[in-house]
Amino acid sequence: MTNVAVGTTNLSKSYGNQPALDRVNLSVPEGAVYVLVGANGSGKSSTFKILLNLERPTSGSASVFGLDTGSDAPWVRAGIGYVPEQQESPYPWMTCERLLQHVAAYYASWNSGYADHLVKSLDVRIKRKTGTLSKGELRRLQLVMAMAHRPMLLLLDEPTEGLDPVARRSLLTLLSEHLSDSPTTVVVSTHHVHEVDTLADYIGTLNAGRLVAQMSRDDLDRDIRRYLLEVPDNWKAPSGFNATPLRRSTHGSDVQWTIIGNEREVVERLTHTGARVLETQPLSFDDAALVLLTAEIR
Repeated sequence: MTNVAVGTTNLSKSYGNQPALDRVNLSVPEGAVYVLVGANGSGKSSTFKILLNLERPTSGSASVFGLDTGSDAPWVRAGIGYVPEQQESPYPWMTCERLLQHVAAYYASWNSGYADHLVKSLDVRIKRKTGTLSKGELRRLQLVMAMAHRPMLLLLDEPTEGLDPVARRSLLTLLSEHLSDSPTTVVVSTHHVHEVDTLADYIGTLNAGRLVAQMSRDDLDRDIRRYLLEVPDNWKAPSGFNATPLRRSTHGSDVQWTIIGNEREVVERLTHTGARVLETQPLSFDDAALVLLTAEIR
């Protein structure tokens, strides 16, 4: 069985009367790149903060490599590299160089040579004060701080936000190299799903605090497909499918439908209703993520 790097059990979090997470059961295999998607306010950042013990859950539990994120918080944090969604400098009077020295003191595994490599690759101007940095410059500095100690777990909350296209490409290249050189598990929250297409092993989708879908990349490619159908007059679509609304062509009797499920079983059900399946196609990772955001599956 695959070891679980990050796991939550019925994890819930409320802010007053406002629920942020509702009985979330997250399971991130060790060594995987897990993409967590959802609209703003869906609970992604709250999940990260609970894993770091920056916030406590209202109920339920969370663990990182078998350690409880509450009672074992110091050991958990020591093995995590974190890029928060917010792009703010905690010490605006420090230069980037001084801040990196400050952060390095907290990690016995800090690799100065690797930090220098990241600084150069991400074009971090180490002599500038962090309070004068643009959002993109500060994001690049945050990425160095998160990766330079080669943590066992990277939590990246919108890591490419504020970066220009060149810096985004540099980050994704560095992340790919990092994964090949270090035994790292990555949980990345992003609105730019297409950017992590080539890295992703798993996907989870949060909707209003609920984990509505959680799938491996193999399951995603196999079970989410677009079906092109030829249907008779007055055809009625079968109920019970996890599917997008039907899209009918402007002429003829063809319709397109994206359906989640075993392809053989789906084809059998559609054929039984009188439809003829003309073609099935897999979806891009980005399109599949959008479909899952409205799904109600486990």
